Amino acid sequence: MHQLVTITLADVQRVYSGAEGRLWELLMGEQIHIGGLCSSQDLAERAHIKTGSRGVDLCCCTGAGMRFLVRFRNVAAMQGVDATAQRVDLGRSRCQAEGLDTRIEFVLAEAIDTGLPGGAVDFVWGEDAWCYVADKPALIAEAARLVRPGGVIAFTDWCQGPSPLNDEQAKRFLSFMKFPSLASLQDYRRLLQDAGCHVIEAADTGRFPEHADLYIQMVEKQLTFDALQLIGFDQSMLAQLGVELHFVRQLAHDRKLIQGRFIARKREVAP
Repeated sequence: MHQLVTITLADVQRVYSGAEGRLWELLMGEQIHIGGLCSSQDLAERAHIKTGSRGVDLCCCTGAGMRFLVRFRNVAAMQGVDATAQRVDLGRSRCQAEGLDTRIEFVLAEAIDTGLPGGAVDFVWGEDAWCYVADKPALIAEAARLVRPGGVIAFTDWCQGPSPLNDEQAKRFLSFMKFPSLASLQDYRRLLQDAGCHVIEAADTGRFPEHADLYIQMVEKQLTFDALQLIGFDQSMLAQLGVELHFVRQLAHDRKLIQGRFIARKREVAP
């Protein structure tokens, strides 16, 4: 697992409280994860998220994943945990505007220490966001604590691919993305098993390369003015963003970066 100890939660909060967070939403939509709705539908189907179930979304941002689950899977209730107050406030207003605030609750807290009761939900959910959490063992332990025995942990995340990043590439990538650590499929599999879960799936979705291409095309061919507007028409900043996006794109095509999909079931309590 690659780590960059100089990246802290405060760095992530600054990203998602400012223009950089708005830029990611411009490029990727409210569902700020690779594959958008298609990815969410695929994960929910594979994890067998059922009508009437209850879940927790860790690192929920503005709650787009929860709104998907309530609308498309008829989930009864969701609690979303995020550590950035601006995102939580925006998420609450969006849920209220869509008439979903009675079924979706936000909690301002760190994903490794939510303060929520243990064993109380049917599933824990996450989409391309756990890469922002430094302490992956504590994160997976908290997810396993929250879900009931027999319940499911289902998430996607940006992960190390089968072709290893060298130290220089890892430092540059983590610095640009403000990721304090980057896990592999094997890292997450081991952590889930150590937390008392049976791993059903830990696989590469295969989506990263074509979506990396798409985001660059959006910046360079369609949303250039919109992106500049968000950053005060600083053309040098946009140019540097383009350089780093091309770097990420190359890592994805070289299979050094992947979108991982994980589905695990918490083991039943022994009689």
